[in-house]
Amino acid sequence: MTTDQHDTLTKRLGWAPYAGFGVLLFLMAWVPNTFEPVVRNDPSRNIEIPEQLLWSMNVKAAFNDSTMYFRFELPTPEPSWYHDYWVYEGDGKWRREGASTVGRQPNRIYEDRISFFLDDGHVPEFGKWGGFVTVSGPGMRFFTDAAADDVQQHPYFGPKGKKDLRKWLPETRTDPHDWTTVRPQEELEALQAAGYFLDLWHWRAHRSNPIGWSDDQYVLDYRWSDAGAGPYATNWDDVSKQPKYMFDPEIAGARAMRWEEVLQQAYAQDDYLRYALVLGNENLQGNVVPFDPQHTWNIGDVIPRRLLRAPEGSHGDIHANGIYRDGKWTVDLWRALDTDSLADDKLLRDKGVYQIAFAAHILASGSRWHYVSFPMTLGLDRHADIVAAKFRGDAPPWQEIEWKELTLFYPGQIDWQHVTSDAHAGARQISAGTPLRIGHDEATLAKYAVEFEFREPIFDQWIQTLVSLAALLLLLTAAVWFAAPGRSSPSHHTRTDA
Repeated sequence: MTTDQHDTLTKRLGWAPYAGFGVLLFLMAWVPNTFEPVVRNDPSRNIEIPEQLLWSMNVKAAFNDSTMYFRFELPTPEPSWYHDYWVYEGDGKWRREGASTVGRQPNRIYEDRISFFLDDGHVPEFGKWGGFVTVSGPGMRFFTDAAADDVQQHPYFGPKGKKDLRKWLPETRTDPHDWTTVRPQEELEALQAAGYFLDLWHWRAHRSNPIGWSDDQYVLDYRWSDAGAGPYATNWDDVSKQPKYMFDPEIAGARAMRWEEVLQQAYAQDDYLRYALVLGNENLQGNVVPFDPQHTWNIGDVIPRRLLRAPEGSHGDIHANGIYRDGKWTVDLWRALDTDSLADDKLLRDKGVYQIAFAAHILASGSRWHYVSFPMTLGLDRHADIVAAKFRGDAPPWQEIEWKELTLFYPGQIDWQHVTSDAHAGARQISAGTPLRIGHDEATLAKYAVEFEFREPIFDQWIQTLVSLAALLLLLTAAVWFAAPGRSSPSHHTRTDA
């Protein structure tokens, strides 16, 4: 090779390292995101994405002169009527199994649930945008930014024994998106008296269904239980650090369940006197006796952490009967049209139209890992999305009433603060009063919910890739420019003859 040929080749290859550096920058940004995608489960950030983002459920409704009825069909391949147990570890110690976790409870010890909000028009945002208005800002339980210690130290929630933040409505705060700015008690009471709350019917497969009731709650400044004793209590003595009650062996056949049988789901649904503790009365068969600390307990003995009991007052308004058969739950709920408790229940009337939105917890998932519906209208013998049929007699003619098929979707961590902010493209539509179902469908919302959980890392990835790509293009352009004939190499001086 002649000297001139060598110099020409050197000129054209002199910028190759710079081009290679640009390629390396791009690969450093692209390769990690290819093999470790941004959208992935991250328990440390309270994130677990359901394998299925949509679910189906059917509902129908009926009423007579005194009572409102709902019937649900909820398919699920892995039903659970198990919930929250004490497991004996030895040396007098009991550990809890079945608490709410990130995503699915790994041992399937979390009950299935069906719930719905009901309103009579006093919460105007709810009828248009559904349950999203109950997640008014950041900090919610099991959100990535969940507030915990701050709740316990809050001057309003701390004395009430609250350890996390549950659902709440915007008008209960002086700043609608800041959970800490709770209005004074007298203003909350005035809002509630004016009907500014959501009635919450809450069926639980373990904590209420075995004894024939549904939980009865409402949402105002928090998710509260209705007045009176609820259908379950905690079976634990804080002083002795042991359960208060155990199974009556004459009824249940043993003082305790066995852990290996719980893991195998060995207790049938209709055998609830062996998997649930029930405090009996004159109308309810019980199966409990006081806990016996002198008994020889074996490692792996199991006692329920929840004690079922007949509810009292407004808390006991909703009756229930749920049966799992042929791959689905069939759940009946019924309640008086007028419970005579306007402080925490919505009065229902013939020819009335109401707003309603549904949710379902399945596959041993609790907290925010549920599926929800769009808000709908419920009409009592009146045109609506769901028409409750009027009938005479003691039982609804269910075979004559058509199902309303619901498509439920995963809502992720979308909160009311975000959807009403400039960061949300639909904020103007919300400000103009456009309902959620206009321009949205369940599949799109579910995908958006997943993307919303990763909005910051997705943006960071986009910026990183964009900068790397720009650097690559710049260095490649420079390499081509300086390698062209007639351009000097940055690594060599122009040769002169002696």
